[in-house]
Amino acid sequence: MQTREIAGTGVRVSEIGFGVWTLAAGWWGDHSDDEAVAMLHRAADLGVTFLDTADIYGNGRGETLLAHAFPGGARDRITIGAKFGYDWQARDASDAGHREAPHRFDVLFLEASLDASLRRLGTDHIDLYQIHNPRMAHLLEDDVWSFVERARRAGKVRAVGVALGPAIGWAEEGRYALESLPIDAVQMIYNALELDPGRGLIEAAERTEESLVVRVPHSSGMLEGRYTVDTVFPEGDHRRHRPRTWLIDGVQKIERLRFLEQENRCTLGQAALRFVLHSPSVVSALPNIYDVAQLEEFAAASDSLPILDAQAEVIERLYASNYGLPAEVTP
Repeated sequence: MQTREIAGTGVRVSEIGFGVWTLAAGWWGDHSDDEAVAMLHRAADLGVTFLDTADIYGNGRGETLLAHAFPGGARDRITIGAKFGYDWQARDASDAGHREAPHRFDVLFLEASLDASLRRLGTDHIDLYQIHNPRMAHLLEDDVWSFVERARRAGKVRAVGVALGPAIGWAEEGRYALESLPIDAVQMIYNALELDPGRGLIEAAERTEESLVVRVPHSSGMLEGRYTVDTVFPEGDHRRHRPRTWLIDGVQKIERLRFLEQENRCTLGQAALRFVLHSPSVVSALPNIYDVAQLEEFAAASDSLPILDAQAEVIERLYASNYGLPAEVTP
């Protein structure tokens, strides 16, 4: 497993990371604590040591799982990404996963949230602390950045980031964060089927010499190459609620990417990760991982053949033509 540095921070992250939300939130099936801890141990054994979580994932469970998996000195095996900004305890438990929790950014709340996360994680510091799904108004709040700077000086936080959310209008927020805020990294959605607005943020990160973390590199599993038009997602799986056109069109699109399997001697899922890592500004990709076979496949991508510039250009052209389909379909 190769690692990359979050620019200028000394924090190194594994090229393939693990978004703990798949274990904690229940959107990708249920995992017992023992199952989740075993998977996290296997991830660390494979070098997948950048583990990204948030206080809201499973109402704190995404953090306590890491504490159970890596107690005491084992904490040094991993690099922790965590997030803040949601007042998840203010909502009814029945709403969890169904509607967005309220944001809250007063200083007393932020300080209490950080200390609570540190307790749940069983650690004295967070390697990358990210404001979670902010709107532009949140990014303009000076108190937020004064708080994270104090946390950094106190040694509670090593690097600071912005984790952008989908369907919130995150292109403007991402550019502003990279160009105007005292941060080290931005987390965003980016993959071969969804180049925008991510590629604009890659250009901005190259200018500002800041780092990017990419989530959803497989476009909700489509780029793993396993779906067919007959795929039926189980109850509780968020993909079950997507329009059927997402599945039908996506299956056609990925056939145009199969050349990467032959040319790079890898799976389509591995090629999708290598495409994301093609940009030097991207320090880690966070695939959705929910079983061990998947984990082992994705971990191996770090040492597979890189995507060549010419191959990336082919993907750009395919995207520009909507992969040869007659009309663009928004997933």
